[in-house]
Amino acid sequence: MTRSLLSVFEEDAGTLTEYTNQLLQAMQRVYGAQVIFHLPNVFFYFQHFALGKGDEEVISTLHYFSKVVDELNILHSELAKQLADTMVLPIIQFREKDLTEVSTLKDLFGLASNEHDVSMAKYSRLPKRKENEKLKAEVAKEVANARRKQHLSSLQYYCALNALQYRKRVAMMEPMLGYTRGQINFFKKGAEMFSKRMDSFLSSVSDMVQSIQGELDAEAEKMRVSQQDLIAVNESVYTPDSDVTSPAINRNLIQKAGYLNLRNKTGLVTTTWERLYFFTQGGNLMCQPRGAVAGGLIQDLDNCSVMAVDCEDRRYCFQITTPTGKAGITLQAESKKEYEEWICAINNISRQIYLTDNPEAAAIKLNQTALQAVTPITSFGKKHEVHHPSQNVRNMENDKIIPSESAGIQDSTQLIAPGTPIQFDIVLPATEFLDQNRGGRRANPFGESEDSSKDEEEDSLLQQMFVVRFLGSMAVQSDETSEVIYEAMRQVLAARAIHNIFRMTESHLMVTSKNLRLIDPQTQVTRTSFELATVTQFAAHQDNRRLIGFVVHLSETLGEESMSAYIFESNTEGEKICYAISLGKEIIEAQKDPEALAQLMKSVPLTNDGKFMLLNDQSEEDGTIHEEGEESEA
Repeated sequence: MTRSLLSVFEEDAGTLTEYTNQLLQAMQRVYGAQVIFHLPNVFFYFQHFALGKGDEEVISTLHYFSKVVDELNILHSELAKQLADTMVLPIIQFREKDLTEVSTLKDLFGLASNEHDVSMAKYSRLPKRKENEKLKAEVAKEVANARRKQHLSSLQYYCALNALQYRKRVAMMEPMLGYTRGQINFFKKGAEMFSKRMDSFLSSVSDMVQSIQGELDAEAEKMRVSQQDLIAVNESVYTPDSDVTSPAINRNLIQKAGYLNLRNKTGLVTTTWERLYFFTQGGNLMCQPRGAVAGGLIQDLDNCSVMAVDCEDRRYCFQITTPTGKAGITLQAESKKEYEEWICAINNISRQIYLTDNPEAAAIKLNQTALQAVTPITSFGKKHEVHHPSQNVRNMENDKIIPSESAGIQDSTQLIAPGTPIQFDIVLPATEFLDQNRGGRRANPFGESEDSSKDEEEDSLLQQMFVVRFLGSMAVQSDETSEVIYEAMRQVLAARAIHNIFRMTESHLMVTSKNLRLIDPQTQVTRTSFELATVTQFAAHQDNRRLIGFVVHLSETLGEESMSAYIFESNTEGEKICYAISLGKEIIEAQKDPEALAQLMKSVPLTNDGKFMLLNDQSEEDGTIHEEGEESEA
């Protein structure tokens, strides 16, 4: 808050400097014009011409004019001198004295702040294992001196900025007051044109200037006394970690703010530490770099773990771990008190105490028996046993997808584990990449399908193309109900909105009686493929009919099973894609019984080449395939 307020004062001082320079230039032009207005008498002396008879009256008139001009020149000289003393000089003194003082103190404050940052960085690098008391004392003294110097320079800088608010009022009115008075005196001597009302106005302006000057003197004295009181504090205020033996730690905090060192990885083995301002806001850990107008989200603290760690032989380090057990950010406090309080505060926030009616009382009750502020990782229940997935049944008469009634609605945490990462682009899985490179043939790095896949596609009884855009995919814990697809849609769309991810790569989704293939519309390269038998659940969004999702159930190499939900946006209604997938799965089942396959082929119209024809508006969609770009904006 101090630095934010300081930036407002500095912006005001910068604006005042620009205004003062412009005002000084204008005043100097006025003064220069007044000096030039001084007329020499030589122009009013009559020249002796060859034909000068009858010029006597003209000569006498010119002599009179010369006296008038002399008197006017005297008046103009007095006006020029008065303008120089009362109009130009005050603004020059204000610029050279007050504004220069503020600029110099700003530079000194910046140097003191940089020295303090350097000393703090040196103090933060003190080793923890081989502690050198002499070195620690020297570094601590250096930090104390730097802080004292920064404190003194900041106080002087703040006082100068406060005084500038009064001086600028005087500086803006004094030149105009001097100019007005000079002009009035000039015209008064030339002709009595001004009334006493103007005199009273100028007198009131002069009284106001004197009043402001009196307020400035009183405020300056008050700031001087406050500065002396603030400087006369104990030296321990500036020394970091001065009470390391028995610090007064508050373990019941539900919000915390202060400077911490953030560990950043710059390479495979190299790291850097950056000193930033951190604060908690609700269940979030925020960070605000120096110069930023607001803070940004660094870590969601709900259900997170926090624990002390040994990191690069630095003291007072702790690490925040996500609910899934993934290591998060590593931070370093400057003292033991800050270190303990940050761990306690994050521990309290991670348990969502801030949502209770009385967070302080809940924190006190929670920490009565907890001396170590380490939050255990939230343990989720084991995954439910994988049952045979319930299939969607197609109503042949109404062409609608009717979900199985046995599929019940589960809790969202049972469908998708909290904190599950979301993938926003289609990437070839590592297992498939290894499988492609095990054979004797060289795998195509661009992912083109083999010739055999083309032959299989030609032999497929179903081929249906849809224009889709991939939104995201994530691991799920169940495929027994379509609710897992709706929950995945909600989380993917919410994550895109939170992280401002709007670009989506367009693909062609080929639905066949054997697999689902995502094809690049430009190169016709297969980006990824899913066996239709592994698609255990599929559904369209209930409100946004263009959203479609399906769950793929795969068996891993070690006997484990994985389920992932894939979410797309289509140019057509998602129910049509679900209809095509459902028909493909029915074809797979019907191929086991020739009679059932023949009956199925009679119930659905066929194309000229003997394949199933599903949608009446397919030709219109095909016309839009070539017109759509490779990527679209949400």
